[in-house]
Amino acid sequence: MRMTKLPSGEAVSALGQGTWYMGDLPARRAAELAALRAGMDLGMTLIDTAEMYGDGAAERLVGEALAGRRDSAFIVSKVLPHHATRRGTVAACEASLKRLATDRIDLYLLHWRGGVPLEETLAGFADLQRAGKIRHWGVSNFDVDDMRELNAIAGAAAAANQVLYNLTRRGIEFDLLPQCGASGVPLMAYSPIEQGRLLRDPTLAAIASRHQATPAAVALAWVLRQPGMIAIPKASSEAHVQENHAALDIVLNDEDLAALDRAFAPPRSRQPLEMI
Repeated sequence: MRMTKLPSGEAVSALGQGTWYMGDLPARRAAELAALRAGMDLGMTLIDTAEMYGDGAAERLVGEALAGRRDSAFIVSKVLPHHATRRGTVAACEASLKRLATDRIDLYLLHWRGGVPLEETLAGFADLQRAGKIRHWGVSNFDVDDMRELNAIAGAAAAANQVLYNLTRRGIEFDLLPQCGASGVPLMAYSPIEQGRLLRDPTLAAIASRHQATPAAVALAWVLRQPGMIAIPKASSEAHVQENHAALDIVLNDEDLAALDRAFAPPRSRQPLEMI
């Protein structure tokens, strides 16, 4: 497994597993549990979830999938902005821990900016770290100005920034990606295959054919080509997990990258951070 280092020096799997829209339907539960466990077996040990996903259903799914193997996983979860006061952050985390059936979250993120001052949320994170309930904290959907504000707070040092990034959402390459790279903050790409909408693209299909791979694997390989990047695609079946894992064996050459730049133009100016 390819690894990405957090600012603390701890290494985590660069290719992880997302859980958005998982855990909602009982009919899919067995397949989703099998998919998460198969990903773990392949070294995709970073698993991303959030209290928002299915109103806690995804966290419960992750807790069940990791029964008996918690110490092998790196769990990422998130607090909603309207819960992110000092006391609210602690209460939200404790509820997530219960759903996850664990005593700690490895990386706890503020899901996006809200009306609560950042200092309050960071105080909650500090309380949780002192209590051993979270190991690292970070942010999600933070743009350049948000990161500057965060970095200006004394003692603030995010372990990661989770953002939307894929071939159709390249705006971060202009400013946020260089900014985080310079400060040593890894970026975690959610929806790296644009929730499947990229899979019918003819350019991706042609490159996939040359590499004897799938379009999904090529799209993931393109995201993972960036230094300090973590990708968290969702896979609700074991076959899909295998397909995602194959991205680690793909090395895109200059011809491939040029073709993708023609099909999906890189940004030429600053763009607001996109969210879905």
